[in-house]
Amino acid sequence: MPRFNNSAMGFPPLRGAVRQIIIFSGAVYVVTLLLLAFAPGAGSALVDQGALRPDLIRGGALWQFVTYPFIYVDPIDFVLSLLGIYFLGWAVEDRIGAGKFYGLFFASSILSGLVGFGLSLLGAALHAPFAQGAAAGCGAAVNAILMVFYLFNRGTSLMLFPFPIQIPAKWFVLGIGGLETAYLLLHHFDLFDFVLLLGLGAGYVCYALFLTRGTTVGISEKYFSFRNSYYRWKRRRAARKFEVYMRDHNQTVQFDEHGNYIPPDEPGKKPNGGSKSGWVN
Repeated sequence: MPRFNNSAMGFPPLRGAVRQIIIFSGAVYVVTLLLLAFAPGAGSALVDQGALRPDLIRGGALWQFVTYPFIYVDPIDFVLSLLGIYFLGWAVEDRIGAGKFYGLFFASSILSGLVGFGLSLLGAALHAPFAQGAAAGCGAAVNAILMVFYLFNRGTSLMLFPFPIQIPAKWFVLGIGGLETAYLLLHHFDLFDFVLLLGLGAGYVCYALFLTRGTTVGISEKYFSFRNSYYRWKRRRAARKFEVYMRDHNQTVQFDEHGNYIPPDEPGKKPNGGSKSGWVN
């Protein structure tokens, strides 16, 4: 099985969607730091309005579901998050393409934020300190990328940069999940750790629904089957209405069970050589 390690392969290429996300995140962070240093009021407003805050979302700040992955204050959190995108994202983007990688990044962030917001509403309804506080940073998206990386490379081992230690991807995912669960308990179920942990589940959902060919084909087949059933129902309904209309005008017309017209001079004969389904799908 392939080994995704940096000592043998060199550093991953910085390109495509991974590069754009890292550059944009870095630019936003530099602006945030400058504002917090030289215009604290504006910097605090940027962080408050950009981070995921359930109290502001209830007031209409729906943009926070998209902006919170780019808001950072802690430098360590910023560096670790972007390193995760850099070292894992290139392999996933090579597999699914830049467009779907953008979709994975934003869909997992939004899905994790939505579920976290729902949990915060539940906590407020129960008058319990549950999923409260704020969430920021792309940790949820990084966890989603990690989950998708594992699902595409189940037998792969990861090297812990900069340590020359290889860990199976499965155990790495379980270790990250266990570590973040521990932080969730230690921080009394705060929203930040909930959103991070939800990122793993969001990655699995994105993989299952959009990133596997079999699932995509299955969804497409169900859609077209439903659409064709709807059109057949409309055709039968129109045929019944036309029969009623013609009877009101003292004329008789006949349609089969599929809504196909039966000529009056041959009431027992069906088109297409007697086929039951006629010529219409």
